[in-house]
Amino acid sequence: MSVNLIEMGKQAKEAAFVLSQLSQPEKNQALAFIAEQLEQEQARILAANAQDIEAAKQNGLSDAIIDRLLLTPERLQGIANDVRHVISLSDPVGQLIDGGVLDSGVKIERVRVPLGVIGTIYEARPNVTIDVASLCLKTGNAVILRGGKETQHSNKILVDVVQTALARAGLPKATVQAITDPDRALVMELLKLDQYVDMIIPRGGAALHQLAKEHSTIPVIVGGIGVCHMFIEETADLEKALPVILNAKTQRPSTCNTLETLLVQRSIANDFLPKLAETLKEKNVKLHADPTALFLLQKAGANVVPLVEAELKQEWLSLDLNVVVVEDLAQAVAHIRQYGSQHSDSILTSSQKQAQQFIAQVDSAAVYVNASTRFTDGGQFGLGAEVAVSTQKLHARGPMGLEALTTYKWVCVGDYSIRS
Repeated sequence: MSVNLIEMGKQAKEAAFVLSQLSQPEKNQALAFIAEQLEQEQARILAANAQDIEAAKQNGLSDAIIDRLLLTPERLQGIANDVRHVISLSDPVGQLIDGGVLDSGVKIERVRVPLGVIGTIYEARPNVTIDVASLCLKTGNAVILRGGKETQHSNKILVDVVQTALARAGLPKATVQAITDPDRALVMELLKLDQYVDMIIPRGGAALHQLAKEHSTIPVIVGGIGVCHMFIEETADLEKALPVILNAKTQRPSTCNTLETLLVQRSIANDFLPKLAETLKEKNVKLHADPTALFLLQKAGANVVPLVEAELKQEWLSLDLNVVVVEDLAQAVAHIRQYGSQHSDSILTSSQKQAQQFIAQVDSAAVYVNASTRFTDGGQFGLGAEVAVSTQKLHARGPMGLEALTTYKWVCVGDYSIRS
């Protein structure tokens, strides 16, 4: 069956018009129905996901991608709970940002309103289907979803579940639509649908982001590529540093906020790298080390190979970690500026001066002092489920929650006022 994107766009625009007028209780009721429906349809959802997992294995996809793709009863319950968490969040729509009275006597206010229709293109993450749908619904936006072919069966059933819940709430099914046909030409068509779609959010690898930037006639939110760094500075508590590095690299390696390059100050490399090797060996982390680090790590019996420069821009999304020895903070910052993706970068230090300098000089969406990069997440930041992590600077930056899915309008009220 051919996909008519023009018709999808028209229906989404009409749905957005309806959604923009809903009260917070009405939107919350629909979200509650979605959470309930996800639980009731668990067996069907997991059966569809199993088809995607089987296809992924047959196609030789990596363990990291299969982990992103996998739904379990626990993960599905977590997704339903995330929807309920969105219910508990304050609705930004209708919020008064600021205002006042002009000299003419006209009262002027800036009020938050929905963006309209969101287009989201993403890869092997079925949870994104529900995250994006729930955040868009809460903020009165309609959404057109385009998941990767890896999630074809999962997305189809998830959108069906959401549309069933929407119909139960008396809302248009076109509030949440999905392009489930794997034809790549449909992505290009979606990127040109500016008559109906107000913003494109690509969630995937660098190639997808580049494609969207080059071909979209719709504003694009760029982000999600996480070449995240951590600099361990000579004043850091080395024993306390090890669990932080372990968490940043191994808690869930397939995420965009995972540590990919560890920068170690030369003055502590002799003492610290053997401890690092011992700690990471237990989790089967493969180290990619520059010449100085390679020598020290090999002596310590680490699982280590020589670092290739191209790997410094690599988003591993696996149990691989680059290790680079640097002279000082200035060299660490220079390295991050050259190879980083402006996502999340951290310093481990006991020096307030070094910490402040790192904060001032590292231009990333999230900058950490003595903390794991794994905190860059809408839920952790108190935003609820996130729609994306933006690494650009206009409109939204970092984890994008509800407020990032709104814009504002100027509301001006006069008394039959005219401009003099």
